[in-house]
Amino acid sequence: MRIYPKGYGGQRRSPEEVKRDGWHEQGLLAVSVNDQRLTWPERALVEQLGTKLYGKRVEDGEVRHG
Repeated sequence: MRIYPKGYGGQRRSPEEVKRDGWHEQGLLAVSVNDQRLTWPERALVEQLGTKLYGKRVEDGEVRHG
């Protein structure tokens, strides 16, 4: 007898596996600006894309309300 429905429980995927699967299956890309695997021009491009799509990031120490 199962405690959980099929597909639930078992071993969890790592965040990297979830990101990789999201890219392969749905074309979604989750990238950190601070990812050390990227060169500085690639990190700058990620920063520019994020700013264009979602606006400026909140700087350290700043808090946005509403």
